[in-house]
Amino acid sequence: MLKLTNVSLRRGAKLLFENVSFTVHSGQRVGISGANGCGKSSLFAMVLDEIHADTGDFSIQSGFIIAHVAQELLVTEQAAIEFVIDGDAELRQIQAQLAEAEQKNDGHRAAELYADLDTIHGYTANSRAAILLGGLGFKQADLNNPVSSFSGGWRVRLNLAKALMCRSDILLLDEPTNHLDLDAVIWLQEWLQNYAGTLLMISHDRDFLDAVVSNVLHIEQQSATLYSGNYSQFERSRAERLAQQQSNFERQQKERAHIQSYVDRFKAKATKAKQAQSRLKALERMELISAAHIDSPFHFEFYQPERVSSPLIKVEKASLAYGEKIILGGVSLSIKPGDRLALLGPNGAGKSTLIKLLAGNSQATTGSIHCAESLKIGYFAQHQLEQLDGNASPLLHIQRLNKKATERELRNFLGGFGFNGDKALEVVAPFSGGEKARLALAILVYQKPNLLLLDEPTNHLDIEMRHALSSALQDFSGAMIIVSHDRHLLRTITDQFILVANGKLTPFDGDLDDYAVWIKEHAKVIDNNSPSNDNSRSNKNRKQSEAQKRQQQKPLRDALKKAEKQLDKLSAKQQKLEQQLADSDLYNDDNKTKLAAIIKEKQTIDVELEQTEEEWLTAQEALEAC
Repeated sequence: MLKLTNVSLRRGAKLLFENVSFTVHSGQRVGISGANGCGKSSLFAMVLDEIHADTGDFSIQSGFIIAHVAQELLVTEQAAIEFVIDGDAELRQIQAQLAEAEQKNDGHRAAELYADLDTIHGYTANSRAAILLGGLGFKQADLNNPVSSFSGGWRVRLNLAKALMCRSDILLLDEPTNHLDLDAVIWLQEWLQNYAGTLLMISHDRDFLDAVVSNVLHIEQQSATLYSGNYSQFERSRAERLAQQQSNFERQQKERAHIQSYVDRFKAKATKAKQAQSRLKALERMELISAAHIDSPFHFEFYQPERVSSPLIKVEKASLAYGEKIILGGVSLSIKPGDRLALLGPNGAGKSTLIKLLAGNSQATTGSIHCAESLKIGYFAQHQLEQLDGNASPLLHIQRLNKKATERELRNFLGGFGFNGDKALEVVAPFSGGEKARLALAILVYQKPNLLLLDEPTNHLDIEMRHALSSALQDFSGAMIIVSHDRHLLRTITDQFILVANGKLTPFDGDLDDYAVWIKEHAKVIDNNSPSNDNSRSNKNRKQSEAQKRQQQKPLRDALKKAEKQLDKLSAKQQKLEQQLADSDLYNDDNKTKLAAIIKEKQTIDVELEQTEEEWLTAQEALEAC
């Protein structure tokens, strides 16, 4: 259904593809992989007919509906749920035509449109949109708020929900997990697993790709290869090919040693057994996948902390508030060197609030916090990208941290983060989100922290940079606390999960699969105990009432359709007979018998037509009254 044959594509002077050929069949779920700038987004633009191939043939089955996430973040006063429903263009078109028909009192046309509305399940549009918004983290109270009231990250989610609302044949998703928390990522994963159309998705989330895609299209060196299987299977296939040319796996051996040491330490502990088994699975396939990243442009390590005390931070009976609302209460936490903690919990539970407290960016309303004299925090959050100096280069950012360092030393350091040659001297303002995130990480690493506080550090990072970050974090000897929707990163670098939910912190002894189960159970409890549950019941009753109403209207609509067909048939006969009666030859003496027969037939048709019109009017009035 989507086919490229010997396609070459340039953007400006840069050659992206050359003589590329592959076919994506209906129903396939294709993950698109490749370094930043290799042409992944340009491929999407070609599918959307925004750009065209320089040479070769590109074809897509005609009549197919393509859905994609808009890049612009609209600021509108439209209610969030109405904005999302706009994603179903056919529904909106029928609704507009129906309003026009009713304004003109065109009952015949209105009946047709009501039937069309029923065919496309238009009556369930509000509930479908509400489910999408709920899955992406919006609360029931948010649904009627104007789009302009949401922050940029939440408007990105609205754009995603709008794309999912479209009843599409082809769905294009470019980094859909950015700006989502782990709960929303797990929900989106399940939604896409049930998507019936063809999926083309750019993503750097390995676990997400593994769960969703059936094929991987890998773009490198101006070529594209379509592999069968999910992302892990692609890595194995590519690694086996690269391993024939490259056998130096020193970095991989470090990763193996780190994971093996974790397994050896914790496999006998019941509370850690599941996490140890998860690490063993990663270890089993690491020898195959490591080769797939040997050609990565990113190589860096965290410096060993200069001074370390224990504990680094001790929190005792602290309460954390957002405005006047208490988010977390009775928080007691001791962070020691070597601790590797991941915070799990639903959106809004207080994970980021806790990290801000530990970073010193907010204050506890009650309780106490004690910090070691040697404490040196490396804090990464999305606002770090906004605080970069847009007029300064990556080199200048690092020079400001150490004016005694030589330019060569700093250039070598920045090279590990992909800032090579003239790139290290370019101003930051026009950098992509991924480049800014890499620079923010470089600044963090250079400051030699002994406690890392990482709030969604992988947003905007491609798979190669995520792999480099994971390798560096595995060798980090200090302590770390991380919030991330990247499950692969959590599995490979953390030793303990802390659940942030219901206003408190508790250890979570299961693994991430157990957490996915917990999310569903927690959602059920919230739904049952929510004050808005009465509204939900009311909505359910309303939907049942609407369904009953549609069921009652069905015989009337059927009667209308039957009457309309009969009216068309009788009107055509009547018109034909009138044409015959207009023929002057019919009135000759020779045609008296024929004339009498036509007159009699027309009289019968006239009576039937009048009766059918009465039936149509009766059905129409009953439908309007129902």
